[in-house]
Amino acid sequence: MLGVIVPAHNEEALLAPCLAALITASRHEDLAAEPVRIMVVLDACDDFSGAIARAYGVETLSLDARNVGIARATGADWLLAHGARWLAFTDADSRVSARWLTSQLALNADAVCGSIAVDDWSEHPESVREHFQKTYTDADGHRHIHGANLGVSAHAYLRAGGFPPLTCSEDVALVDRLIAIGAHIAWSAAPRVITSARTAARARGGFGDTLVAMAAV
Repeated sequence: MLGVIVPAHNEEALLAPCLAALITASRHEDLAAEPVRIMVVLDACDDFSGAIARAYGVETLSLDARNVGIARATGADWLLAHGARWLAFTDADSRVSARWLTSQLALNADAVCGSIAVDDWSEHPESVREHFQKTYTDADGHRHIHGANLGVSAHAYLRAGGFPPLTCSEDVALVDRLIAIGAHIAWSAAPRVITSARTAARARGGFGDTLVAMAAV
């Protein structure tokens, strides 16, 4: 079984397209009908995120940590306990491609760090889009780490100790742990994810804040 974890804090505006894309990816023919369980971890949600997740028929867990590291780890622990051999992570403001899961698995690695793309820059000045395109490597061999496009085998995740309880950069911390145990990491642009460039970021210090900082340069 494959497990997908989506942390969510008040994501009613963007969660539906995220889940629709994940369901499409979970049904790709190259998975040979292997079961995929999608887990939305509702962290301190007081909007309709839970109702949306249930309407799409995915698993949900609720907690009140307001901590993305704890949310990702909680979802991962649940899926591991239910037999997941591979854990794939994305964000509630992101949309994965139909081949997202198959592309991760095809790399035959302990972990996969994928790249991201943005399709709507309307909340930012043109200079931010230009700076991002000049400085971001959307190609194999990149060294970007995104919680929105990350996969890891159950074995490697457990050996590395999982996500630490960080409110930001929990994805970087996990990859550092994987590197420390000698895991084989594929730095690939094959698993495709489109993510939001919104300025109202859910995690302070994350991708949204990075883009806002670009505008101030």
